[in-house]
Amino acid sequence: MSNPNDFPEGFLWGAATASFQIEGATTADGRGRSIWDTFADTPGKVLNGDTGDPADDHYHRYAEDVALMRRLNLGAYRFSVAWPRIIPEGSGAVNQAGLDFYDRLVDSLLEAGVQPWATLYHWDLPQPLEDAGGWPARDTAYRFAEYAKVVADALGDRVTNWMTINEPWCSAFLGYENGHHAPGRRDAAAALAATHHLLLGHGLATEAIRSTGHTATVGLAHNQAVIRPHGANAADARAARRADGVRNRIFTDPLFKGAYPADVVEDLADISDFSFVQEGDLATISAPIDFLGVNYYSPEFVAGSAKGIDPALVSGEGEAWLGAGPEEVHVSQGLPVTHMGWEIDPTGLYDVLQRLAGESGGIDLYVTENGCAFEDTVSEDGAVHDPDRTSYYEGHLRAAKEAIHAGVPLRGYFAWSLLDNFEWAWGYSRRFGIVHVNYETQERIVKDTGHWYAELARTSRFPVR
Repeated sequence: MSNPNDFPEGFLWGAATASFQIEGATTADGRGRSIWDTFADTPGKVLNGDTGDPADDHYHRYAEDVALMRRLNLGAYRFSVAWPRIIPEGSGAVNQAGLDFYDRLVDSLLEAGVQPWATLYHWDLPQPLEDAGGWPARDTAYRFAEYAKVVADALGDRVTNWMTINEPWCSAFLGYENGHHAPGRRDAAAALAATHHLLLGHGLATEAIRSTGHTATVGLAHNQAVIRPHGANAADARAARRADGVRNRIFTDPLFKGAYPADVVEDLADISDFSFVQEGDLATISAPIDFLGVNYYSPEFVAGSAKGIDPALVSGEGEAWLGAGPEEVHVSQGLPVTHMGWEIDPTGLYDVLQRLAGESGGIDLYVTENGCAFEDTVSEDGAVHDPDRTSYYEGHLRAAKEAIHAGVPLRGYFAWSLLDNFEWAWGYSRRFGIVHVNYETQERIVKDTGHWYAELARTSRFPVR
């Protein structure tokens, strides 16, 4: 990079979405029900009773959205395929109409000069598979591999970049341990079994994609957390080790070392004996991948005890992590926060990239999600002025550029998200998009951040503000 403001030649600029968050049309053309349909239909689970319909009606408006991508100078679009659209029962009969939608989407992207990056699982498990046990059941991993083969056979002649699973930690722990996400279960042992079967599903799906004979680069999107001790003492260091174990290493060690970390297995011995791990599983899970997707939003700080800490800084968000000591807590640092309440600290992205570059053996890394929610309004001039979001992006992208200068093999960046959308249990109350969506009219308005990002994508150089 000749200019310190430049990103490397060929750096990939993209944006990302997820099927349930944007598509709507949840009963159209043979689509089956997902766990998120069921969760959203359950009173009290999603803010304001919001559901996945109509979301952004992307199912019908995909051509308009692809045109937006072109206007934003995006080189790539990360989307997820809705398993219930393809195999409504989770296994068995394939719904051709569902495949046809993604066929049209991929063709439109390629015609616009936008690379399609497909994620096979972004949390919308077919409800019949949850009824049969969900991710805590080993059979779900096999059904996932069958589904992966169907999609890769259909799209693999044009889609070359694949992510198997998005954020397995969220699926396992938010879905099965604390119940904040679908399917809303609260069973620690089930969450650990789900962790293993999500990883096994990734490995089996990787084999399935590669078996098609199409050219394919395969990875997964992992939401690695930065876990930092609140203070420089042994108790806080122990808390950080335990939190890091169930947040990060329980996923990355099987992927890159072919084993679960011994300290984590010991910490969780009262919950599970890990008997769900069968011979050959870890070899399947740790088969080499071509790249790793990195999702990052905010750091986490932990302490061995709340004693002596301002009570206003002790986080009440969620429960203590599995294996935590009885007094261990999350602690806020008093930093500025987004509308999600997440503290803003770009140094966390730098640390994540540095760590994963080492642990993954130097494979290509992509930031596959990074972004922020703020309360947006459409101004009298018809624009959406969102300087806080622009500052968030610039800060994190400068941290990413510093990581590249330090030797991290970071090859691209996907903004989260292209569009305002259904933000899971927060419904439509949180806006992450670089494009504003009026949910009543479905009008799209590129926010100031979107224009800023488009210029960055055009030049690979930070725009002057």
